[in-house]
Amino acid sequence: MNRSDEVEYCNLELRFDRRQIQNLIRDLIQAGYSLYWSENESLFIVSIRTGRKLVKLRFQRINNRYKIVGDYTIRDERLAEFMERLIGDSRGHAVVKRFKDRQILVENIMFGERIRLVEISGMEQKVLYQKRPTVTTEEMIQAYQSTRAEERMDALRIEIDGKLSELYMAMSEQNEDMIQSCKARLTLLRKEMLQLEW
Repeated sequence: MNRSDEVEYCNLELRFDRRQIQNLIRDLIQAGYSLYWSENESLFIVSIRTGRKLVKLRFQRINNRYKIVGDYTIRDERLAEFMERLIGDSRGHAVVKRFKDRQILVENIMFGERIRLVEISGMEQKVLYQKRPTVTTEEMIQAYQSTRAEERMDALRIEIDGKLSELYMAMSEQNEDMIQSCKARLTLLRKEMLQLEW
């Protein structure tokens, strides 16, 4: 990471389980940070003291997992390194802006990997790095899943799996009525899934 006066993390899309948050807390304590945490039904908040500033990382609970929410401005170099590691380890998405003197470096990260780096000096923009678009099917599926309405999507997946099993059985038995019924229901489920994705 380049030394910066200030680093801003925007559009974060990072998912965690409880163990990963506990490991983060442990690592921060071992690095000498003064911190405390609190939890309620919807949020897990880790408050980190950096000099006279307090950085509050907010993790929103979604079922048994957590998603970091909000934008963060960090002026502590070591804490910024922790954030970089967090983005990489969780294979998350983020826009990272590094402010140094009169220059801004804007880094777009997707699936924990830098895909674009732009240098802004005054009115001038210069693309320093641009990854070629080689997105795999698995990455596309992960990107879509990360924006879904979690609870309904879980129920939809279970119902789709069940209908696909029924369709397989109907095709094996050559039961045309059941095949048409399953296909009709799968079409409705697919439409609902597409609406949730947007």
